[in-house]
Amino acid sequence: SAELCLLPALTGLLQPLPGPGGPGPVEVGLGALPAELRAAVRALVGDLDALFTSLGLREESFAVGALSRVIAAELATYAPARNRRRMATSKASIVFVDRTLDLAGAVGHHGDNLAEKILSVLPKLPGHKTDVMVNMVELTSLQTTDETCSIIAPGCLAQPNDPAAKALWESFMNLKQKEAVMEARRHLVEAASRENLPIKMSMGRVTPEQLSSYIQLFRNNLKALENHCGLLQLVLATVQTLKHPQTSKWDNFLAFERLLLQTIGESEMPSVLNQLLPMIKSYNERSKDDYTCEDFLILLVYMYSVVGEIKSGKELDAAEEEVKKALVKAICDEPEPSPVLQRI
Repeated sequence: SAELCLLPALTGLLQPLPGPGGPGPVEVGLGALPAELRAAVRALVGDLDALFTSLGLREESFAVGALSRVIAAELATYAPARNRRRMATSKASIVFVDRTLDLAGAVGHHGDNLAEKILSVLPKLPGHKTDVMVNMVELTSLQTTDETCSIIAPGCLAQPNDPAAKALWESFMNLKQKEAVMEARRHLVEAASRENLPIKMSMGRVTPEQLSSYIQLFRNNLKALENHCGLLQLVLATVQTLKHPQTSKWDNFLAFERLLLQTIGESEMPSVLNQLLPMIKSYNERSKDDYTCEDFLILLVYMYSVVGEIKSGKELDAAEEEVKKALVKAICDEPEPSPVLQRI
């Protein structure tokens, strides 16, 4: 039988409900969810049933996590799904997994990966969830200081018709950042050599400025641009990511997470929260290097995800209360709250 693993994006951060014998997780039914989440679950179940109908599948469902059990139970009792299962000719095992069980994986800044940095710091390509906009102005003679210039259509990461670009993207995903950036330089030098462009291979550390100077060689050569457009888009994405202010913050996140993993076993949660408290600053107090409100929410989710079982007590309550106050003040002082903060 086929196996299909679904990771529901419905991460409503469901807290364990108090059981009959005191605090502790109990079985959550659809009726216990907020109305908006109930509607989302029903819509997902309907979409899944339509998918399995088109595939002619009779599914056997498995669930890991409270929300996944709700979805699997709804699918099992969904009337159209019952009729489909009686008629279906093929079997499939469906595994639902709550993404809230691995929030540390979702909010963590993992290692030294260039692909993840590019996907995180560059703006999303309109209409797409997994691709980004690459500013292509550098390949033109247009003079502008506007980073969001919309005169030139943006580039993107998906380059299925360019073998060199596909190979470079594999390097971005599989190699460490230093090695991936060197691969970008190597591909660029090889492309320039094939087009007889006056390029000199330099050794040592690769800088964004060096990559930009190589890219400039292609600018006035329309044939070279056409032949290597996919590769140039990926190298431009690299340059723009390395220069992006969010990249240094990414490295700060990673350093904090590594430090947290080393110290969390020795330090109690209150002391970790007290160390975090002075870093929570309101809009008027922050510099560009300071953490924003969203950054702190990500850090807190990471901390509470990796720490495991927490010993409750007066000291923890007091530390959490101080962090809550500081965060509420910072959120209320935001002149233009992001969509996430507005929802909170």
